[in-house]
Amino acid sequence: MVELFQSYPLVIVGAVVLLVLLAGLLLRGRGKTRERHRAPDALDEGVGPAQRNSALINAPSAASTVSLGAAEPVAEVAVKTEVEPDAFGDLAEAVAAQEAATQTDDLTRIKGLGPKLKARLAELGVVSFAQIAAWSEADIVAIDAQLGTFAGRATRDQWVAQAGFLAAGDVAGYEAKFGKL
Repeated sequence: MVELFQSYPLVIVGAVVLLVLLAGLLLRGRGKTRERHRAPDALDEGVGPAQRNSALINAPSAASTVSLGAAEPVAEVAVKTEVEPDAFGDLAEAVAAQEAATQTDDLTRIKGLGPKLKARLAELGVVSFAQIAAWSEADIVAIDAQLGTFAGRATRDQWVAQAGFLAAGDVAGYEAKFGKL
């Protein structure tokens, strides 16, 4: 053993120092337990009710602040387009104008627009191909903000172009560009 110590003194001293440091770290960690900071929970005793985010709760809904151009709610459109028979000179023309304003189309004929999106658009007042065909880029951005997980579908699936063909009744043009209905 003495020969080993005389042959490699630095290696043995280094190993001993390393063992002492390691033992010190292990023993020091066991001696004290650190206290962790714990935020009070709503279920803890003595804690008051959770604070409500009144900024979000009291804010007007985005649907009421967004201007959708031609995409106004159906009830408002019906009231705005009521006309007197004398304005057209014929009662039949007045009735036709009234029906055109309140027309609802099957929006699910647009590829990429299913029943859930149709219902969401109806909540936003969009019920006809003509309304979608009249959307501008700003209208598409405003609608996308309201569609949640479906955002981006109007642009990706080209709803405006599809609605343009369907509103005009151009089934042949639609099928040439987008495939069979």
